[in-house]
Amino acid sequence: MHRLTNRVRPYAWGARTAIPRLLGTEPDGTPQAELWLGAHHGAPSTAHCDDGSKSLPELIAADPHRVLGVSTAERFGARLPYLLKYLAAEAPLSLQVHPDADRARSGYEAEERAGIPVDAPHRNYRDPHHKPELLLALEPFEALCGFREPAATVADLSGLDNELANALREDLSATDTHAALRAALTRLLSLPAPDRCRMIDEFVQEWSGRGRRGAHAEIVVDLAARYPGDPGAVASLLLNRVTLWPGQALYLPAGNLHAYLQGTAVEVMASSDNVLRAGLTAKHVDAPELLDVVDFSVLPIPYAQPGFLDGRREFRPAAPEFALHEIGPGRITAHLPGDGPTVVLALHGTVDLVAEVGEGVTLRGGESVFIQADSGPIKVEGHGHVVAATVGDHRDG
Repeated sequence: MHRLTNRVRPYAWGARTAIPRLLGTEPDGTPQAELWLGAHHGAPSTAHCDDGSKSLPELIAADPHRVLGVSTAERFGARLPYLLKYLAAEAPLSLQVHPDADRARSGYEAEERAGIPVDAPHRNYRDPHHKPELLLALEPFEALCGFREPAATVADLSGLDNELANALREDLSATDTHAALRAALTRLLSLPAPDRCRMIDEFVQEWSGRGRRGAHAEIVVDLAARYPGDPGAVASLLLNRVTLWPGQALYLPAGNLHAYLQGTAVEVMASSDNVLRAGLTAKHVDAPELLDVVDFSVLPIPYAQPGFLDGRREFRPAAPEFALHEIGPGRITAHLPGDGPTVVLALHGTVDLVAEVGEGVTLRGGESVFIQADSGPIKVEGHGHVVAATVGDHRDG
């Protein structure tokens, strides 16, 4: 087992106290959005070993079959296939979608051939991997997630008589729900620059002036105030508004248009940074590419249901790269699977990790370890709350 030092990403939407509170450090007044635990090149963790400290990618590269296990190395190569994050959102994230594996690979290769630097602001694909993700709420967590029935949006638009509302009602009246939603989102992302701010301002002014009620009433006004002239504020009406309670989880596969609004959570995902944005951001928006990637299906909210095994709650969605395990809160005695590399984060309390091979480790809130595949099964005991990421099931997808 190797203790980890992890890096914080200071995105503007981040909370100012949640991650310092987790880590036991003093807030410095700046937003701290995500704590990354893994080997992604954007912010790799540092592993503290008997022979000194090294980046987690360096540790893996030195002996991938021993560190990752033969099965993981053969399936994914000499890389950790997942990334674990502690996410603290004080303000809404961008409205976004992730590509599937084929689109990520072809998009990355095309941008490589075009000579676009991997860190260029207008680059869409920064690596050749897809990015399905699972989010587990640690406190009440607000999100927009997936398309709702067009009729529900039309009902919310009733009584509005501005130019954009009338056009959207017409788009959403199509019999085919895929066509209706595609037309509405395409319209919002294609508003002519000279008229965009005016049309959105007229929409928001009438929306707020009519005293709207329901799940979306305040979010439209709030998003418009945070991102003036951004079509994402109106696009929120196309999506489900979701409140997750602690312990509830969402699984977001490729194509699911979503935005996280506020709260703290743990995320695990395939190790990728491929994000296509539709709005609520100052970053690059490639509307044609995004519209090709979005899944316009009306589907139930994609809650992830856990199984229960060896004293832990276990989330195994349809992604081969990862699974997420939750132990606690409270007094705990549980076992983690020992068939691959594991990243463990203690959220609070004090817990002991006991391995079949090598010395054990005691973790307190905010501390984390990387467990090599050759450590075997791990027993977790103590009083606290722990999450762990492991490699997912061996399946296609």
